Amino acid sequence: MSTLTYPEAGATRLGPLPDGYHHLHHRSRVGHGRADFEAAGAAVTGFRMHRASGAGVEASAPRAEPGGAVRVSLGIGPVRFSAPCRVVWTEYGTRRIGFAYGTLARHPECGEESFVVDLADDGTVSFTVMAFSRPARWYARLAGPLVPVAQRWYARRLGRTLRRIVTRTRQQPD
Repeated sequence: MSTLTYPEAGATRLGPLPDGYHHLHHRSRVGHGRADFEAAGAAVTGFRMHRASGAGVEASAPRAEPGGAVRVSLGIGPVRFSAPCRVVWTEYGTRRIGFAYGTLARHPECGEESFVVDLADDGTVSFTVMAFSRPARWYARLAGPLVPVAQRWYARRLGRTLRRIVTRTRQQPD
């Protein structure tokens, strides 16, 4: 099993996020009620949200499980960046579903990112992306302040994509 490239494994589960990294925290409303929560949770942990957002995903299992290998690729046309990761933790609860993956060698960044769906007492379904990262490869260092901007853009894109998936699921006849 490949080794994570940072020592603070699991810090995105409940926080606090470690010092010395760029922090990302994005939360968006994606639905309402138990059915929306379950649809969102399945889309997140089955990597459907990532794929529908334009990322290439190769995973060692059909849904996120601790220790599972995940390779995410992003880019346009032939210019793609590949990011090898390992699932650090998962949660499949009645009010919280999600997972985090951590970076492995050859990943452009060093750190961890979590993707969590929550069901609030009032029925609101929220999606949260939380991450801590810093450049690990020369091209990530060269990109400098553009990397956090791209990360925030991608987190917002994931939220919009998940909202669309939930809406479509709700509209499908039984």
